[in-house]
This record gives sequence, C-alpha cells and structure tokens, in this order.
Amino acid sequence: MRLPLRPAAVLAVGRRPGLWGTALRQALVLAHPGWWRRVPFLPLPPRDYLRFRLQTAYGGDGTGPIAPADLVAYLRWCKAWRAAGIGA
Repeated sequence: MRLPLRPAAVLAVGRRPGLWGTALRQALVLAHPGWWRRVPFLPLPPRDYLRFRLQTAYGGDGTGPIAPADLVAYLRWCKAWRAAGIGA
C-alpha cells in the first residue's frame, strides 16, 4: 500500500507553519514501532491501521488519497486537543 498523501495534502500543511510541529508529532505518534529499523526509514503508520482509518473516513477499500482539507482539519483538531491538555 502506498502512502495516500499526495503533493496537494503536503502543500496544504506546508502553507500552515503553525501545524508543522503537530504534523511531525502525529507522524511520530502514529509511526510503526521501530520504524527507524525498517526500510523505508520513515515514521509511517502500520498499513492495517492506515487502511482502517481511510475506510472509516472515506469508505471503499481504504486505498484512496487523503483530502488536503481533511488532513488540515485533523491536524488542527490534534493541536486543539493537545492545547486543552487532553492529549498531552
């Protein structure tokens, strides 16, 4: 399964420096344990988890791309959740 992030989604976050820290934090939180020992050496979430999340968000088989607006909304929610002291 390819990572369902498209350039438009990455650019949507890139245009919002206030979300960069949250995006990095979420990448590390969701990363497969021991990601630094596996090729590719990137903090990617487990495939089954990502497929499940995409199926619940968009339906279908869970292989479609993440909508840029949805990614930004998710990161804003994570940031607000952490600022409220709930997800600390």
